[in-house]
Amino acid sequence: MNGWNFQELHETPSQTGGPYVHIGLLPKQAGIEVFDHNFNNDLVKNNPKGERIRLEGQVIDGVGVPLRDVLVEIWQADANGVYPSEADFQEKDADSNFHGWGRAGADFKSGVWHFDTIKPGQVPGRKGSVQAPHINLIIFARGINIGLNTRVYFEDETDANAKDPVLNSIEWEPRRQTLIAKRSEENGETIYRFDIRIQGENETVFFDI
Repeated sequence: MNGWNFQELHETPSQTGGPYVHIGLLPKQAGIEVFDHNFNNDLVKNNPKGERIRLEGQVIDGVGVPLRDVLVEIWQADANGVYPSEADFQEKDADSNFHGWGRAGADFKSGVWHFDTIKPGQVPGRKGSVQAPHINLIIFARGINIGLNTRVYFEDETDANAKDPVLNSIEWEPRRQTLIAKRSEENGETIYRFDIRIQGENETVFFDI
């Protein structure tokens, strides 16, 4: 086509997500006003169904230092276990006051990131199974060539977690605990803490998807 020999073209080398990841994906946090509607870490509007929660944590490197330039994205079902895609709005009763997707950058000083969302419901799994309430999470940062995918489960969903097919697929049972967020209450707000460890002791389980 037009003189091109596609057999001579090679795959472009992968690159890390930094050091300017915020300028491209979270320009407002970098102090740059570009978009009228910026992506943010608030997944709710008006009065969504379910329990309002705050999910927060840090991404910690192999020597125990929190990453302060990391970017985190989450994708989750609503309180009824429905992902708010267009198909779900047509075929299921998805909550129109819930976005289901959010993006947050870590605080440049503390490395803490957070999302204001709702606790998801159980969702169908393969072959008739049911997955425990969970949040899908991916992180991007300098030094990481491909985004790291993981999941957040909740410590107060013990019975559901015990039956979850994805958690049970992790052969070394103690490592399943790296996917469990810890619950606390602060000033009437429900907070789930989920720290992600890239390497070393208690390294978080990541999924190849």
